[in-house]
Amino acid sequence: MNFDYEQIIGKTVREMKPSGIRKFFDLLEEMKGVISLTVGQPDFVTPWHIRNAGIESLVQGKTYYTSNAGTLALRREIATYLDRRFGLQYDGDHEVIVTVGGSEAIDLAFRALLNPGDEVIIPLPAFVCYEPLVRLAGGVPVIVNTREEDRFRLTADLLRSAITPRTKMLVLPFPNNPTGAIMERQDLEAIAKILRETGIMVLSDEIYAELTYGKRHVSIASLPDMRERTVLVSGFSKAYAMTGWRLGYLAAPAPLCRHLLKIHQYAIMCAPTTAQFAAVEALANGDGDIETMAAEYDRRRRYLVNRLRGMGIPCFEPEGAFYVWPNISGFGMNSEQFCEKLLYEYGVAIVPGNAFGDCGEGFARISYAYSIQHIDQALTKIQQMVTDIRTKK
Repeated sequence: MNFDYEQIIGKTVREMKPSGIRKFFDLLEEMKGVISLTVGQPDFVTPWHIRNAGIESLVQGKTYYTSNAGTLALRREIATYLDRRFGLQYDGDHEVIVTVGGSEAIDLAFRALLNPGDEVIIPLPAFVCYEPLVRLAGGVPVIVNTREEDRFRLTADLLRSAITPRTKMLVLPFPNNPTGAIMERQDLEAIAKILRETGIMVLSDEIYAELTYGKRHVSIASLPDMRERTVLVSGFSKAYAMTGWRLGYLAAPAPLCRHLLKIHQYAIMCAPTTAQFAAVEALANGDGDIETMAAEYDRRRRYLVNRLRGMGIPCFEPEGAFYVWPNISGFGMNSEQFCEKLLYEYGVAIVPGNAFGDCGEGFARISYAYSIQHIDQALTKIQQMVTDIRTKK
């Protein structure tokens, strides 16, 4: 029998669009000598004391399953860390689940909370996973396009206009990938004032919480009456340069965690054991590592923004994460055309803005999770392309 696999695949997956970021990664694999500013991955190696903790756990033969929610030591350390760094109080015994990266935590929240037809408000531009994961859980994404004049923050007016009787959840992806936008306390208070009048839950993706510049991150879960309606998602990839360890977590009220854990039990069993031992060390003794890396990202951020503006490219100044979001609409090309020209003719890879939602058209994402030298080489080629385009005009 000849199978028609396009018909065998489930409708939701069949209609799902591949990641626009992945398209450019795949192109890079076919090309040599390209200078890439695409990857959202720290160029730092996981600090030695963290690696050693993982190594030592292997030496001691700690290669067994942990409890489904993660080791008690790690869950309690996460609770201590959230209190110390962000003033959040969670019971590590019952209100924290250790996951395979922050991505699993996001998936768990959608699958546990959504019924078919429930609406989820997603501010864009944002990372590419939210909309497809909502659809996989049977939900309906409701897109809200943030605006440059609002510094790409979710405003109370935008939120209010998107709420319907079917709204079940709000995604808060701040600090934001790809724009670098943050939400300050007054922004969150305006959002919280609206939500308190509803039964809407919040998924607060705070994976970049430690990477803010000039202002400390504020979690919406720290505001009055918001903790009980928030699933906080974070992890170790960005702050501790631990992307390959695949470790994240969520924090939520115990009655929610009890149900979230059921999905995690059946789908995953537990997060990687070695990574959990390393993560305890990261949380307990890694504050200095965070400060060192964040300071270097800040230096790169300022250098990149200043160079782009010096070329005459308007550039929103990011206040979090490690991306800049330049406005490239003035070059007579759409985002993909601009990025493809830069890649094929000048050997530099950045990500077109429309990979992060239709409202990203006219922008591009440039990662500064690379050395200054690497960034400088790329900018020199971007400058050449800009000069060539303007000369031909």
